[in-house]
Amino acid sequence: MRDNTEQSRFELPVDGEIVFADYRRRDRNLAILYVYAPPKLRGTGAAGRLMAEIAAHARAESLKIVPLCSYAGAWLRRHAEHRDLVG
Repeated sequence: MRDNTEQSRFELPVDGEIVFADYRRRDRNLAILYVYAPPKLRGTGAAGRLMAEIAAHARAESLKIVPLCSYAGAWLRRHAEHRDLVG
């Protein structure tokens, strides 16, 4: 995963495509605004892998995730091991 700070998004290259999550940082919070997977990657778990990397990044940086995107919120609800990151 790459943190593209210029565009405020995390990017994960998969099979020549880019899965990404737009974000906004404020204090110790990381708001996930939108998660996007190209049509050919939908249903492959690519967006879930990106969210797992974002969760690991947030944990390493002691950040709380604010899931403004419905996909990010649903992913965090499904993965109890990361619920402590929800801010």
